[in-house]
Amino acid sequence: MEFNERQRHIIDIVQKYEPITSEKIATLLNVTRSTLRTDLSILTKMNILEARPKVGYCFVGDTLESQVVNEVTKTKVQDIMSRSVAVDEKVSIYDAIVTMFLEDVGTIFVLSDKCLAGVISRKDFIKSSIGGADMKSMPVGIIMTRMPNIHVALEDESVVHVAKRLMDHEIDCMPVVKKTDDQACEVIGRISKTNITEFFVDIFNQ
Repeated sequence: MEFNERQRHIIDIVQKYEPITSEKIATLLNVTRSTLRTDLSILTKMNILEARPKVGYCFVGDTLESQVVNEVTKTKVQDIMSRSVAVDEKVSIYDAIVTMFLEDVGTIFVLSDKCLAGVISRKDFIKSSIGGADMKSMPVGIIMTRMPNIHVALEDESVVHVAKRLMDHEIDCMPVVKKTDDQACEVIGRISKTNITEFFVDIFNQ
């Protein structure tokens, strides 16, 4: 999550006047203590502030842990997404399989008039082969998972939120889309468990 305006003001005040009590912070912001309760709780849980009994709040936002938390919460999908791999819905199953292996991905996005129409995975290809489908003549549109039964990510979404959705729905990746005026979805990238894993590894390497 990103800090809201009041939370940023609280951080600035604590940095300037630490140690400082919640009463004094409330007075400087011209709000009640109860109004600050949630903000102070969030900032302490994120290790930006430390609440010291009978002393007040101190700033600890320069610790390694808080730096990592801050980096994770402010990173957006657009910062770590990779190039999407897509085919037209009229492409044959066989050609889509070739594309999947050449691009070394586990999921391909399917387009109709350049907008997201469906998603197809290795499992879908396996099912079609077991079912005896004519892979060189049957289009992928026949076996793909169609909209609106597809989970998508937006470029300005938090990486943390998207990671949770990938886990909750037990999927490996999601198309990153930009919605147009008619609510059609233009695919602009992909976000996967691999992207997120590499992101966390890079943070700790730094």
